[in-house]
Amino acid sequence: MKLIIINGPNLNLLGKREPDVYGSTSFEDYFAQLQMKFKDVQLAYFQSNIEGEIINKLQEVGFTYDGIILNAAAYTHTSVGIGDAVKAVTTPVVEVHISNTFAREDFRHVSYISPGAKGVILGFGLRSYDLAIQSFL
Repeated sequence: MKLIIINGPNLNLLGKREPDVYGSTSFEDYFAQLQMKFKDVQLAYFQSNIEGEIINKLQEVGFTYDGIILNAAAYTHTSVGIGDAVKAVTTPVVEVHISNTFAREDFRHVSYISPGAKGVILGFGLRSYDLAIQSFL
C-alpha cells in the first residue's frame, strides 16, 4: 500500500508552535514513528506553506497512490482550489486535523475539503494521522 501525508501551512512548525494545541513533537519525529509502526505501508510525506504547491502535489499523486492523508491546515477553511483538487483526483483522501476544529473559532467549522473526502478525522492530536492510515488498511 502506498500512502502520502500532505500537510499544509505552518505544520512544519509542529513541536514549536502552540504546544498547548499541537503538542511538543515535531512532525518529522512523528513521521519516523509512523514508518516504524506501519512497516508494510510505503509512506511518503510532503509539506508546503503554499496553496498551489499543495494542489500540484494532489494532482501528481492523486491517480497513482492508494490513499492521501491531507491536513490542509488553515487552507481547509479558505481554499476552494484545494477542495476542487480533492474532488478531481481518483485517489481517496482522508482529511485530518490535529485539533478539534469544532472546538475552535467559528471560521474553522467550515471545510472545503470535507465534501470530497472519504472521511474526516480530527481532534486526536498527532494520533489523527495514525487513525487515517488505519482507515486505509
